[in-house]
Amino acid sequence: MDSAATYATGKRKNAIARTWLTPGTGQVLINRRPLDDYFQRASHRLMFQPPLELTGLLGKYDIFATVHGGGQTGQVLALRHAVSKAIVDINPTHRETLKKEGFLTRDPRKKERKKYGQKGARAKFQFSKR
Repeated sequence: MDSAATYATGKRKNAIARTWLTPGTGQVLINRRPLDDYFQRASHRLMFQPPLELTGLLGKYDIFATVHGGGQTGQVLALRHAVSKAIVDINPTHRETLKKEGFLTRDPRKKERKKYGQKGARAKFQFSKR
């Protein structure tokens, strides 16, 4: 299974990441752009690496991903989720390590919808007694 590309999808809020892992030199392309060009913040660039570092696969696989929807942080966390799922497809023995760190769990939190008769999801219009 190591010789072929492995595909996985990850989600976070409204962001969806489709990821392919192929054996290689550690090149990361997101929407056909290098990682440094796509995510300008250093913290975002480091956010998706822990699954690779934990399993010792950093620099051993090329990552090609298409990401859309949501914001930068949601996209990078969706990418981390997808990479974690792809690593488990490659080698199921890494499942326990990644599961314990919470990388395989889809974060269910989403933006709450605005309610009618209110200013927002929870905020009410200002009330005047007199």
